[in-house]
Amino acid sequence: MHVSHRHQASRLQLSAAGRLRHFLSTEGLSCELLTEILDTAESFLLPDGGMRREPRLAGCTVMNLFFEASTRTRTTFEVAAKKLSADVVNIDISTSSTSKGETLRDMLWNLEAMDPDIFVVRHNLSGAAHYIAEQVTPRVAVINAGDGQHAHPTQAMLDMLTLRRHAGPFSELCVAIVGDIRHSRVARSNIHALQTLGARAIHVIGPHTLMPTGIEELGVKVFTRLEEGLRDVDVVIALRIQNERMASALLPSAQEFFQLYGLTEERMQLARPGALVMHPGPINRGVEIAGELADGERSVLLQQVSYGIAVRMAVLSMTLQGQKEAG
Repeated sequence: MHVSHRHQASRLQLSAAGRLRHFLSTEGLSCELLTEILDTAESFLLPDGGMRREPRLAGCTVMNLFFEASTRTRTTFEVAAKKLSADVVNIDISTSSTSKGETLRDMLWNLEAMDPDIFVVRHNLSGAAHYIAEQVTPRVAVINAGDGQHAHPTQAMLDMLTLRRHAGPFSELCVAIVGDIRHSRVARSNIHALQTLGARAIHVIGPHTLMPTGIEELGVKVFTRLEEGLRDVDVVIALRIQNERMASALLPSAQEFFQLYGLTEERMQLARPGALVMHPGPINRGVEIAGELADGERSVLLQQVSYGIAVRMAVLSMTLQGQKEAG
């Protein structure tokens, strides 16, 4: 993204007072604002691992607009909204009138007429959430739940919360991201968040065919051999390999990917002692990560799911407040 586009995206996300108005990307947001998201999420966590219920969204309506299926993300947004006492409406786009020729803009007009407060948007086209944020009435906040290969900001922030709670200060962390870097919105959002929060180093590991051109410009170190990339690493984030990549010429087979880039306990011995393993889920056991590693002491996969609810509670409450202040 060019600098002018980045500044434009930042302005779109922020109110005149600098509050979070929409949450579309981790790119362009300040360290202070990302830290506020993490601090707010922490405030919802209870000592026993549960989540605090609060009436911050009482009387508000959250609409989940999922143009692309994702049971886990939609469910965690729904749970988060309900814990904040919001009314939740799930729109099944695949059976809606958009599949009958209605334009996205027409659909937004109709949904706006139902007086929602927040749209949670997941779309298979990059930039869709930004487009919707530009088009909606000023009284509606937009949260990006994943758009194409562009961004997945709440996934990145739940990963950041997991790191802060289990791995230590960002300034001391070397984080490796392994897999399909080229097509991963999770990788992009995590890289931007890690850079902004001051991570010591970021390694990206994967085959040439799954590595985007110019990725080094984001301040990461590129490795095509897993063993080299794992050295000196405190945390490894394995990305999910999509089936369509394995069916294309980009990857010979799932088995070969695991042989070259699959995480195992033996390979994790190359990382720093006690190095953690993360994954955005759902995992492909025996493809990105060995089952015993996913279920072992290094894994914080289930904690990521819990923190995802807290982070989405934080973003829902902060964007609503930003909209009120902007209005």
